[in-house]
Amino acid sequence: MKFDITHKDPGSSARAGILQTDHGVIQTPIFMPVGTQGSVKSVHQEELKTTINADIILGNTYHLYLRPKTDILQKAGGLHKFINWDRPILTDSGGYQVYSLKGMRKITEKGVKFRSHIDGSMHFFSPESVMDTQREIGADIIMAFDECTPYPCDYKYARRSMHMTHRWLERCIKRFNETDPIYGYEQTLAPIVQGSTYTDLREMSAEYIAGTNMPINAIGGLSVGEPAEELYAMTEVVTNILPEDKPRYLMGVGLPENILECIALGIDMFDCVLPTRNARHGMLYTKNGVINMKNAKWKEDFSPIDVDSEAATSRDHTKAYLRHLFKVKEYLAMQIATINNLSFYLWLVRTAREKIQEGTFTQWKSVILPVITQRL
Repeated sequence: MKFDITHKDPGSSARAGILQTDHGVIQTPIFMPVGTQGSVKSVHQEELKTTINADIILGNTYHLYLRPKTDILQKAGGLHKFINWDRPILTDSGGYQVYSLKGMRKITEKGVKFRSHIDGSMHFFSPESVMDTQREIGADIIMAFDECTPYPCDYKYARRSMHMTHRWLERCIKRFNETDPIYGYEQTLAPIVQGSTYTDLREMSAEYIAGTNMPINAIGGLSVGEPAEELYAMTEVVTNILPEDKPRYLMGVGLPENILECIALGIDMFDCVLPTRNARHGMLYTKNGVINMKNAKWKEDFSPIDVDSEAATSRDHTKAYLRHLFKVKEYLAMQIATINNLSFYLWLVRTAREKIQEGTFTQWKSVILPVITQRL
């Protein structure tokens, strides 16, 4: 993996870069659609390539480990071939999913014992087994196994958890270095900064992660319920420490305004389920603002969903038609809405990239934010 910063915004810490992997080039800043179980919900892979033009998508170790299981993925030749996707993939280690299984898991120094949310069967994740599993899945970028602390979080617990995440990282790196990729292309391991919303812990963790000298670094444990001000404050603390010449991935973020503010702080990569999840419930993000597509006000609105949307299907359908599809519970409603939202998110980060290249990102951000965040 190779990363080059090509432009910097003079009014902020925003930067535009090029991230090269064996499955293709990723232009940063980038938003990565979440394909948890080998599928970005409601969207065919061909639409992800042509209509949305996603450079990279995500898979999730926890879910793919349970279904279809990694033996199936190995027989298929890895996740790329299994889902017919020839562009880069990143896999989350499963740490967040384990965190969300409160009452169904036990965390110890060795790892995490947990019950499947599917059938209640018992399983065990360790830093070593998670590295092996992600080798078998075959993503281009794989995440270290960490513990994601809740919000709010007691300081002593956050500190103890952070140190354990660091020890787990040492084991992840050791196992990663002892093993080879299975499918003939390079994989890159990303460590994760933790520390909840405590400045000293975030600084300590960022310095530790920077010291491992890995090719890419991630920031976890945010966007778990804390106020936006704390999200930005902790992100800034960490980006001031992490190496400037390596990509920075802020996990699980977020709303369009979160993405723009964090690009300004020096973040390069984002993922979040919001655009796809909210699409399935009728909430659309557009260049003119946020729309609740189920509202009666759109019943006789025959204007396009988003006039300047890059998604052809959005341009071709009206608000009245999409509202009708939601009201009669047609599956096509979720597909159209999802394509619209992902297209908007990709438009947002790509326009941010253009503005960084032009040196006008800060000014553009101040103008566009009130527009795209207003409720229509």
